[in-house]
Amino acid sequence: MSNYLILATIIFTIGAAGVIIRKNLIVVFMSLELMFNSANLGFVAVSNALNLVSGDIFVIFVMVVAAAEAAVALGIAIAFYREKGTADIDEASELKN
Repeated sequence: MSNYLILATIIFTIGAAGVIIRKNLIVVFMSLELMFNSANLGFVAVSNALNLVSGDIFVIFVMVVAAAEAAVALGIAIAFYREKGTADIDEASELKN
């Protein structure tokens, strides 16, 4: 189980770095999906180690939420690109007000 949790931690760290460092909106959303998948890997590893079914059910719930987030994020990204002509997050300063 520890190998899976170490792998999940590495993948989550890569995703978090992508969210913090990258400026492209699509890359940020892909990094968020990477973080969701690493959390799912951790849930499945712990669930298998403890012989629980609830971890697997929670993974399905997280996958449904991630799919809905991806659909909404793609809509936001397309609308943002049509408005600004770029996918650079720094151009979103008008959205703060």
